[in-house]
Amino acid sequence: MALWFYHFRPMPGADSKKTIERGARARSVVRQAESFRRSRRDRSTETAQDYVEAIADLTTSLGKARVTDLARRLGVTHVTVNRTLVRLRQAGYVNTKPYHAIFLTSAGEKLAEESKKRHETVVAFLRSLGVSARISEMDAEGIEHHVSPETLAAFERYLKKR
Repeated sequence: MALWFYHFRPMPGADSKKTIERGARARSVVRQAESFRRSRRDRSTETAQDYVEAIADLTTSLGKARVTDLARRLGVTHVTVNRTLVRLRQAGYVNTKPYHAIFLTSAGEKLAEESKKRHETVVAFLRSLGVSARISEMDAEGIEHHVSPETLAAFERYLKKR
């Protein structure tokens, strides 16, 4: 057997150690690029999710959502809210009229429900790990926008088993 290993030479075109290492590096780079693309995509929808969730909450608690209420709730200026509402209207999530309440479209309501459910799941998961209520709420605000459907489903399975 030892002689066989001694005489073995890779056939032309067969993967050598360097080729295998290069392939592994290439796969790693592809995974990293995919990760960065997903992170950028998640960040681009984060604002829309926060706004529609806040509009839904304000509508439920106050009967309507106004620019000043949104600005106070989100900790931004009314100018920022107005600019964001223009983008949300263009995306089909809200209907607005100057000096009137802000209303979610059916697409906005769906996004708000999904965002709220994701938020509640992340908070419940963090609480189940022993994280305080205050910190769970704060951390969930960031995590909820970046957690994958697969990870969210794992959180839900974990919570159901408890």
